[in-house]
Order: sequence, then C-alpha cells, then structure tokens
Amino acid sequence: MYKSQTHTSTAGLPAGLWGRAEQQDFRSRVRGSLLGAALGDALGAPVAGLSLDGIREAHGPAGLTDPAPAYGRRGAVTASTQLTLFTVDGLIRAHVRRDTGAWHPPTDIHRAYLRWAATQHDWGPDERRPDNGWLAREEWLYARRGPDRTCLTGFGDDVLGTLDRPKNPTARDAAATVRSSPFGLLVGWDPALVLQLAVECAAQSHGHPTAYLSAGAVAVIVHGLSRGDALEPAVRRALALLAPRPGHQPVADALLRALAAVTDGVPSPEIVESLSPGDGRDAVPPPAEDALAVAVWCALVAEDVRHGLRLAVNHGGDSTATGALCGALLGALHGETALPAAWLAELEGRATILELADDFALEMTQGPSLHSPTTSSPAWLARYPRG
Repeated sequence: MYKSQTHTSTAGLPAGLWGRAEQQDFRSRVRGSLLGAALGDALGAPVAGLSLDGIREAHGPAGLTDPAPAYGRRGAVTASTQLTLFTVDGLIRAHVRRDTGAWHPPTDIHRAYLRWAATQHDWGPDERRPDNGWLAREEWLYARRGPDRTCLTGFGDDVLGTLDRPKNPTARDAAATVRSSPFGLLVGWDPALVLQLAVECAAQSHGHPTAYLSAGAVAVIVHGLSRGDALEPAVRRALALLAPRPGHQPVADALLRALAAVTDGVPSPEIVESLSPGDGRDAVPPPAEDALAVAVWCALVAEDVRHGLRLAVNHGGDSTATGALCGALLGALHGETALPAAWLAELEGRATILELADDFALEMTQGPSLHSPTTSSPAWLARYPRG
C-alpha cells in the first residue's frame, strides 16, 4: 500500500514546484513541531509522577511556570524526545531507500527504533554499526531518561510487531502516541495513509487499539496543522478517519471530550484532570487517549505556546506525554517563531533537533536533488544510509 506514495508530492505540490514561501513555511512548521514537542517534554520532566497537590507544594500555588531541573539540568528531555527524533530519522531513511525499489516505511521506522534501543544499553556510539548514520552517533542521546518499559520490551529484539501480531497487546500508555507526531509532517501523503503508517508503527511496541489509534489520531491532527488547517477541523478529520477502525470509540470519546471542554470556563488544572474520567483515570501511567485529550484541549484554549504548555504539564497525569503532545500541536500550528525563546535557549539537544528538522524539510521538498536511482549525494547517504 505504500508504493502509491513513491511519486507523491509534499504539501500538495507536484515534485519540483515548491516555491520559496512554501518551503520556508513548511520548514518553520517542522522545526516548530519538533522543538515544541521537546520543550513540552522538558517542561513536564520535573513534575513527572507528581500529583497536582504535589506540583503546587514543590513549585507554588501556580504550579510549574518555567523550566526546572530534571536529570541534573534545566531543559533536559526524556526518552519521549529521543524516540521522536528517531522517528524522523526513520522517515528520512524510508524516503531515501525508495531509490532501491524497497518501499516499506514501517520497516525503516522499526530499524530506527532499534537504533534508539541501542542507545539505552550501549555506553556510546558503536562505530562498528554501519547503519548508524549521523543521529545515532550523537553522544548526548546515549542516556536513559525514563524510557517506557513497553518501548524497551517492544524493541528488545529484532521482531517487527504488526497490527496482526502487535507487541505488548495490553499496553495502553502514551509513549507510542508521543513519538508519532512526526508522521503528520508527511504533508504530501493522504491523511488516511498517514493514519495507517502511524498505527502500524505504534503497534511495534504498543498493541492495544486505544494506544495505536491515539498515535494515528495525533499524526492526522499534526498533518492537518502542517498543511495550514486550524486545530478543530484537524481534530474533526481525525475523528472521521478513526470512525471505521475497530476499537476507536475510546479515542473518539476522548477527542470529543476535549472539544466540548473548550466551553467549560477559564482554563485550569481542574479541567485538565476532568479529561481523564472512568477506568483510565487510575491507570499508571494514564492511557494514551487521555493524554491526547489533555494535549488537544490545552492547545485549543492556549493563549500562546507558553500558556498551553503550562496547562499541559500541571496536573496529576503523564506530564511529559501531555506536554510533548501539546508542544507538537502548537509548534505545527504556529511555527518555530511562536516558541518561547528563553525556554529554547536552554533546551537540551536544540542544535541536533534543528539539524534533523532541516534535514527532514530538505528531504521532503528537495529529495530528488539529493538522491535518485542513478545519482546521489555521498554526504546525504552517509547521513542516511540506505542499508
């Protein structure tokens, strides 16, 4: 089914017809989404695992309002950001590998996640791995930052989980959802195919329908935002695409709760916590659909990115997941220049995130000039090996 995308364009433009303004807008949204996700992740890291009362006790009545130390520094990111970056790396590799006639993006994404798994047990980059490319040689990524146990087990061997035979079929947490926002940056793909790719890749570690369908939903929402849609229409499109999928109802209900809560009054942590009702509220960690609902609501009511991210992390749920998801949405919606500069200044790995974002934008807009079946840039293939 992925073969149909070998000749599609990005942003609805035929290959080679990207104008300068279109390229600049797309790059800004890619940068915004990846940096925004990392900012939300880093903001939530110091309060991960705390109740709302615990957050207020540690940071004052207003809760956490600015980055605080986690993992020994301010602006530190968690495994959520690490995995998101490897998602982007895998997507670039998939497009580069089309020249070989091999076109199965889930395989390339799976290989990228295996490279991430190596960072969780190796001391540093292993030069003997010929497929590392440049990202897996970034030493700062070789740090354990609260990796989700389900991700570790899902990528603990070389077996590719599929929708027919998913890994960890009872896993409902948001780790796969958080790493899936970059699928939405495939703006030239049909949104139904974006959904399909995201759910297939989420099932490589998270086999419960609400987990992989939440991953598909956030990908479709980011896809709409990256193409210039407003947030509510992007959510409505995700709901329409989810409707035929078995097991979609909990995810649809969560998104509908987020849309309805916009009129519930002045945004507050109490409204955030009301978005996690029923059997999921006492789950540890909370289920993916609840994290998605919180992130969507926070993005809908946000006065600006800073306000939205503060709302997204000040609650007793999965603060890193909701912060990262909200940041990915707001960054894709508004672009990189809307992100708070003071927070960016101390964000861990900012240079790497920017470099990867720009590489992704280059591949999507100018891929044919970087590689083809007959000629290729050696430097590009060194960064993103076809093997």
